[in-house]
Amino acid sequence: MRPSFQPRLINPPFSDPGLFIPFRFEKRALLFDLGDLHPLSPRDLLKVTHAFVTHTHMDHFIGFDTLLRHFLGRHKTLHLFGPPGFFGNVEGKLAAYTWNLVGEYENELLIHVHEVHSDKIVRKTYVCREQFKAKPVLSSTENNGIIWAEPAFTVAAALLDHRTPCLGLSLVENLYVNIIKEALQEMGLPIGPWLNRFKQAIYERKDPSSDFFVTWEEGGTIIREKRFTLGHLINKIAKISPGKKISYITDVIGTEENRQRIISFIKNSDILFIEAAFLDRDKEIARKKFHLTAKEAGQIAAEAGVQYLTLFHFSPRYAGEEELFEKEALEAYEEKRGHPPNCKSCN
Repeated sequence: MRPSFQPRLINPPFSDPGLFIPFRFEKRALLFDLGDLHPLSPRDLLKVTHAFVTHTHMDHFIGFDTLLRHFLGRHKTLHLFGPPGFFGNVEGKLAAYTWNLVGEYENELLIHVHEVHSDKIVRKTYVCREQFKAKPVLSSTENNGIIWAEPAFTVAAALLDHRTPCLGLSLVENLYVNIIKEALQEMGLPIGPWLNRFKQAIYERKDPSSDFFVTWEEGGTIIREKRFTLGHLINKIAKISPGKKISYITDVIGTEENRQRIISFIKNSDILFIEAAFLDRDKEIARKKFHLTAKEAGQIAAEAGVQYLTLFHFSPRYAGEEELFEKEALEAYEEKRGHPPNCKSCN
């Protein structure tokens, strides 16, 4: 079954890292990293509610300005996550601009920034109409590995080594709800916003005997509704299965300690997006620059039992040699597992 999310790399593998994760049937998306965002349309960017930044090297954070520019003047709330020191990085960005006119905006833009430490997650809020001056620390919660949770999914993070703390990220569906379109047609039910409410009721494990109202809408106005019991509707139009796990690993050194931490974190991922900055022939350069080789990426994926592998973040020194990354990673995976993964280099 298709997952609720449709992740795709924002740029080709030689360009800035970043993963765009739109929700199916919803006008919403997540971002993993904020590199060059120009390939995304304004419509895509305005769907973003949460952005998770692995670390603030320029190629992972320069897109913050692009995102902010599209959000200005709109009624929006953005959640930003990053490693220790992230408050200073965000505040430095915000301090680079003059905000003397934002007090006149009719719409309110709020940015909730979450700084992820090994033992805690600290949150600050920045208000556009107050010239993005930080509010006092709003909350500090224990870090149990889950940095964001909703009924439908969770986002987990692990602090990895890139000579600076760097977040590994995993998105896990709690359940996958597949709507049977043929059943909708047989029952004479419309496709519409009520399906999101229906899925939410399933994710929240509402009482199957409770009432649920299917609505027909035109121009955002309800013109008709029909009552069902939730359990009856689930039995008729939904197939429920375990959710998918999507992991994202970039800018990490291939030391044994780091590798084991990554393998444990991404274990049994359905889809893994993982950097392969260098080929194995340059593994010493990779180690000095705190990056992985394609061979190491394939080995890590194999040891973690990953089903689908996508490589990215190639060093520009290998222009014209893209096929070697996939070949090297595939061979390393097959040597460990005895069979190849589903793999592509997203070129």
